[in-house]
Amino acid sequence: MQTAKIAVIGGSGLYEMEGLTDVQEVRPKTPFGEPSDAITIGSLDGRQVAFLPRHGIGHRINPTGLPARANIYALKSLGVEWIISISAVGSLREEIKPLDMVVPDQIIDRTRTRTHTFFDEGIVAHIGFAEPFCPVLSGLLIETTEDLDLPMHRGGTYVVMEGPAFSTKAESKLYRSWGCDIIGMTALPEAKLAREAEICYATLACATDYDVWHETEAAVSVEMIIANLLKNVETSKKVIREVIGDIPQDRSGCACSTALRDAFVTAPDRIPDQIKKDLAPLIGKYVK
Repeated sequence: MQTAKIAVIGGSGLYEMEGLTDVQEVRPKTPFGEPSDAITIGSLDGRQVAFLPRHGIGHRINPTGLPARANIYALKSLGVEWIISISAVGSLREEIKPLDMVVPDQIIDRTRTRTHTFFDEGIVAHIGFAEPFCPVLSGLLIETTEDLDLPMHRGGTYVVMEGPAFSTKAESKLYRSWGCDIIGMTALPEAKLAREAEICYATLACATDYDVWHETEAAVSVEMIIANLLKNVETSKKVIREVIGDIPQDRSGCACSTALRDAFVTAPDRIPDQIKKDLAPLIGKYVK
């Protein structure tokens, strides 16, 4: 089975990765079930890249039902160290216009029913999450987007809602009062799970609408999102193609790569053998 250090998780509208050569489709088995779809691995400008359509081909899985643990675990088992997440979002700021790109640096969790950790039974670990997105990878996305002269915004707070329904007006105005900049449904639990897996994770958020707070713009709708998604997908593909070659081969300077080192609370001799086996790709270098 091929391996890859770089992965792209495609959001709404991005269901395939163009330009890959020597392609192989894989379906790694995980203790958390099947990933969203087959993972495509291939070469892109000399770098091995894995691609996973977050919602499955044909957009079959809603945000709450996403098998996030299976997705991140599967990518980790393939050797992935960097994940670029492409995400469609609503804008909560006048200056973030539909079709603009945002590379967020903070996140607020408004989900309610999702499992956010690999360590929910037999083992306890508390990762640091003050900086939820990898600063190294986020910086590369910002530089690449600016070099391509695309409309983009450095940093910002991404509020993650449960879905699948869109916000009420009261919720949208509340998030604005909190200082949130964009809203979407998929960055969590992905970002937390990636940190637990010691994978560098960053989001390229593509604005499609003004949610429902704007007084003069139309409220978000599926029709509006799809129309802008088609334009955003082409833009995000350009960014991905350009940034891949700039991703470092070595991550020794990034704290994401050692996020679990001091996170464990459970004594090693108290961790069940089956848990050690199941989570070996994540904890094997720390727990024998």
